[in-house]
Amino acid sequence: MVDVLVVVQKEIDASELLTIAKKVGEPIALTYGNSEAEKLTKYFNKVYKIKEDDPNSIFFAIKYLYEKFNPKLVIGMTSKNLKDAYSRLAGIYDLPFATDIFDFNVSGSKVTYKRSFLSGRAIETEEASVPLLLLVSPRKTQRSEGNYNGNIEELSVGNSSNVVIKERKEKVKGGVNLEAAEFIISVGRGFKSKEDLKLAFDLAELVGAQIGCSRPIAADLKWLTEDHWVGLSGKKVAPKVYLMFGISGAPQHLAGITDAKTVIAVNNDKTAPIFKNADYGIVADLYQFIPILTKKLKEKH
Repeated sequence: MVDVLVVVQKEIDASELLTIAKKVGEPIALTYGNSEAEKLTKYFNKVYKIKEDDPNSIFFAIKYLYEKFNPKLVIGMTSKNLKDAYSRLAGIYDLPFATDIFDFNVSGSKVTYKRSFLSGRAIETEEASVPLLLLVSPRKTQRSEGNYNGNIEELSVGNSSNVVIKERKEKVKGGVNLEAAEFIISVGRGFKSKEDLKLAFDLAELVGAQIGCSRPIAADLKWLTEDHWVGLSGKKVAPKVYLMFGISGAPQHLAGITDAKTVIAVNNDKTAPIFKNADYGIVADLYQFIPILTKKLKEKH
């Protein structure tokens, strides 16, 4: 009997989603595109795989498995593609659907969970009955150790949609995985040019951090690729240390760092909103501060 359908690509996500799934019952997984399918077999007895990664194909695969197994719960990590696919499934079967949830618990046929809204500035507790669809906020759930030795089954699901993919263009990626990073150095509009970002990259290499950025750096100026973008429309991260330079602290950016353990802000504007949301604030010119910090750290090494 299948109680939970987990839609997942990455092992780190699988370890968190399994924690939720086990509260409901026996899970299976659906993975898609360029996923870590082999690693997922440690967390699920059965892993179905489709080669496509577009929302339309994902939707039809979920729909097929939902009709086949009739699970109580369909879960995944919050993402644009899964929001698209899940919302369509919810509409067809009139199922409850919520995104960005955490603190999931079960009592009989009822489940409760929390979700943030107002760009992460408020939290509400909701109750729903199964069956339902949920997308989980990453890095807010304890990880489970996988003890399965599952197998992978390739799935080919017919696409009866009127949507036709005419062309595919791969997004340029910067090779970072911010969602798994323990130390992130994030850059904002306080940097005057793309070349100046080398200050932050050199510091990050020295301390073993990954580079994040605010929306303008990735979306407007395109100095960095979108996988560096932290915020409401970018990555939601939960590092042990989040050190930011030249970021004023817009609510959209803060929504992406609500789970950071320690936030350190460096900004030359003492009235910048970020200082009200940082654990430590330093009023300084980043062009003076970063070279001095880098030099001092090199001396200690």
